[in-house]
Amino acid sequence: MSTEYSFDAEIRTDLGKGASRRLRHAGKVPAILYGGDEAPVSLTLDHDKVNNAADHEIFYSSIHTLNVGGKKVQAILKDMQRHPFKPKLVHLDYQRVSAKEEFTTRVPVHFMNEEVIQKLKGVVIRHEVDIEVSCLPKDLPDAIEIDLAELEIGANIHLSEVTLPEGVTAVELGRGEDHDLVIVSITAAKEESTEDEESDTDSAAEAADDAADE
Repeated sequence: MSTEYSFDAEIRTDLGKGASRRLRHAGKVPAILYGGDEAPVSLTLDHDKVNNAADHEIFYSSIHTLNVGGKKVQAILKDMQRHPFKPKLVHLDYQRVSAKEEFTTRVPVHFMNEEVIQKLKGVVIRHEVDIEVSCLPKDLPDAIEIDLAELEIGANIHLSEVTLPEGVTAVELGRGEDHDLVIVSITAAKEESTEDEESDTDSAAEAADDAADE
C-alpha cells in the first residue's frame, strides 16, 4: 500500500475570494473534499505542512488522512493549484476514498537500470511518466517500476507489457486495443558524421589561412 500522509483540517464556512485570501495570509490553504455518499465540504489545512510534503513525489500517489472535526477521512489529492510565481499553494481538491471501493488515480513510473541502455549507446525516450490505475486503497503502489536491463536498441514497452502489482489495473487498457500506449522507447544515440567533422576542420583551416593573408 502507498505511504499515508495525515493532515488536520478545519471546516470553513467563510467562503469567497476575500475569505480565501485572508486564509492564505494566515498560513492556511483552502481545500474542497468531495466524493462518496457525503456532500462536498470546504476545508482549510496548514499551508506549510502540506507544501513541505508536496516536495516529495510519493505525496501525489498516496492516500491522505484528513482529520476533520475528530473524524478521520481517507482521500486522494485530485488537483493542486499553485501560485503562478510564488512558492505558494492556492487550493487543494480532495476526493474521498472507501476501503471497499476501487478508485482511479495516477501513479509515477520509475525506469530501472537506465545505465545499461547508456552502455549500449542508447537513449531512453519516456513517453509516459505516470500511469492511470484503478485499485482499492490498500493496493495503491507508491510507484510502478519498469526494468530496462534486457532491452535493446529499437525496443518499445507498451502498457500491456507493464507488470502491475496485484489488485491494480491500467485504466487505459479498459478503453480498447488502440489505448495500449507506448510507455518507453529505446533509440540509438545520434553521432556526428565524419563528413561533418572534416567539413568543420576544413572551414577552420581556411579561416586561419585567410587571417594569415590579411
